[in-house]
Amino acid sequence: MENLVIFGGSFDPIHNGHMKIASAAALSLNADVVFVPSRNPRWKKPDTTPEDRLNMLKIALKETGEASFSIDLFEMKSDAETNYTIDTVKYFRKKHKDCKLYLLIGYDSVNTFADWKDAEEIAKIATPLYVPREGVEVDSKTVEKFHMRALDYHKSGPTSSSSIRSLQCADTPLGVLEYIEKHNLYYMDKVRSFYSERRLAHAISVANLALRIAQANHCEGWRKAYIAGLLHDIAKGMEKNEDEAHGLMQKYYPEFVDIMPSWSYHQFLGEYLAKTEFGIEDPAILDAIKYHTSGKAHMAPLTKIIYASDKIDPTRGFDSSNLINQCMRNYYVGFLAVLESNKEYFATKNYTFDGDPLSKACADLYLGDNK
Repeated sequence: MENLVIFGGSFDPIHNGHMKIASAAALSLNADVVFVPSRNPRWKKPDTTPEDRLNMLKIALKETGEASFSIDLFEMKSDAETNYTIDTVKYFRKKHKDCKLYLLIGYDSVNTFADWKDAEEIAKIATPLYVPREGVEVDSKTVEKFHMRALDYHKSGPTSSSSIRSLQCADTPLGVLEYIEKHNLYYMDKVRSFYSERRLAHAISVANLALRIAQANHCEGWRKAYIAGLLHDIAKGMEKNEDEAHGLMQKYYPEFVDIMPSWSYHQFLGEYLAKTEFGIEDPAILDAIKYHTSGKAHMAPLTKIIYASDKIDPTRGFDSSNLINQCMRNYYVGFLAVLESNKEYFATKNYTFDGDPLSKACADLYLGDNK
């Protein structure tokens, strides 16, 4: 008898945790996995249209899916006001009479499973399958009553659709991120409010370039590069209101007010907005935003990558392909080349780093000017 895992959900959006769990289920049970996106889920109201969620699911399966993965549009094509799981499992029982059916549910659904419509009948048709989550205790009586089965897999990570929607993480296939950008979904509407169209194009380009560089270099937490890149210039608009910018600098970054040139204030205020407007708490992301213009001595890998990506972004209008290739091969070597190039550029403008202590400290340390 063949095994079939039914994986339903709103997938708003699909993320890599979903993909990892589906792969683990396919491998553990020697099963095919069918994704069943819901048009009208009972427990939540999606932030996007059914069409957008389906498109992102298709992109994810094409980009990172397996041959055993497929999509069924039973719920998407349903005219029902609410999609109930009992109707879905009955449909698959009729469609796959000779298959052993499993129903893959979230760990957070285990304890509320008894509240589902016709829960006992669901469990008789398809064995509920869940992935344990560290620190979350499931009700053993519920597990026993509905003959639930735990999937022995613990590497899906803490990713959630809600964390992607709020830009707290970017752990979804790259094509899904591109779709979100292109169709102005989730966090993009708020991000857009901080940028002009030209500056937004730059931020998106930096985000994707930084992501590629971090990924190519196997940097730990490489997806953070996307968030830092997308938010790195969100305070640029404050340049129009010098009094506001200066006031915020005096309040939150007084140590830099008198020693840094005012055109670099946006990097500090960018960190401030990332924290206050987007709830970013990750110190690596915040540091990368805070020093993306000037750099500093002793920069973390992500900070170097964002610094370099901002300078060599292709939307700046010069041929930066050689510098990009150097960063792709080795982010540190590439960073040094970008830093040297940036210093040479400033020299053509008769500007030195003497009035910019952070940039000077950065150049002195990494280019050896102090030796």
